Amino acid sequence: MRRKGLLIIALVGVALALVAFNFAYGWVSKGPLTADKTVIVPQGATLTSAARLLKTAGAVRSADAFLTRAKLFGGAAPIKAGEYVIPRGASNSAILSILQGGKSLTHLVTVAEGLPSVIVHEKLMAEGELTGTVPVPAEGSILPDSYGFEKGESRAQLVARMQRAMTDYLAAAWEKRSPTTPVRTPQEAVTLASIVEKETAVPAERAIVAGVYANRLRTGMMLQADPTIIYPITQGKPLGRRIRKSEIAAVNGYNTYAMTGLPKGPIANPGRASIDAVLNPAKTKALYFVADGKGGHIFADTLDQQNENVRKWFEIRRQRGEL
Repeated sequence: MRRKGLLIIALVGVALALVAFNFAYGWVSKGPLTADKTVIVPQGATLTSAARLLKTAGAVRSADAFLTRAKLFGGAAPIKAGEYVIPRGASNSAILSILQGGKSLTHLVTVAEGLPSVIVHEKLMAEGELTGTVPVPAEGSILPDSYGFEKGESRAQLVARMQRAMTDYLAAAWEKRSPTTPVRTPQEAVTLASIVEKETAVPAERAIVAGVYANRLRTGMMLQADPTIIYPITQGKPLGRRIRKSEIAAVNGYNTYAMTGLPKGPIANPGRASIDAVLNPAKTKALYFVADGKGGHIFADTLDQQNENVRKWFEIRRQRGEL
């Protein structure tokens, strides 16, 4: 009888040991996911609510078992809100490490150099992973770049980061400006840089285009930049047609064919290279430039040289059937 009792105790001990082993093994063994799964842990979520989310997503077999194992084996670090990719077959241990590490999935929105604020606004409003509304940012206040954000971040927060990036970069660039720059304030730098940005897409030309405009500002010549005609009409969007004579003559605070000096504000959001070009313009005698037919420009010191370059440009356009 005593031997039978000892056998029962031994069997119970073995059974308990097996249960304990299986419980512990379940912490590190392969999980049930057969494909990567995105799980969103909201702000304020507890480990208990996260366990339920994981169960609903099929990332764990049991919310209660995951919760118990996490409390026993997972350490005291809190989980962090965010959008996470749980790999297929991830163990309970791996999943908790992901949630505690806070390396959530990052989305990107890209603002290209020279993009006007109305289009930046459209891009942000069309991004479904952002929340809330935001007005059109002030022109020239956004630093073009690719910005990461987490699902659920507000548009206002993202715009604030974009504007802070511009403020910080402009302040640093202003401290390194050349004494040859014609701009007197950081805001003037952004305004002229936005014109340079719209006038050339060739990186190597930015400094010399800035140099041409610096020469014109110093001598009191009109800048005569076509993009400044277009901006009041479309707020920086493509015009989609040729500029009219009435628009060339329009007086509106932006049109540099009808005024000397800088426009009253930026006409786009300039990138770092254009800001640097304006603050460190090339030393040049050029006062004019016109398209060269190859995607860049040809520069001239005198009006006679410019007229000849314009004649060649019109001949290229006639050969292309554009005139």
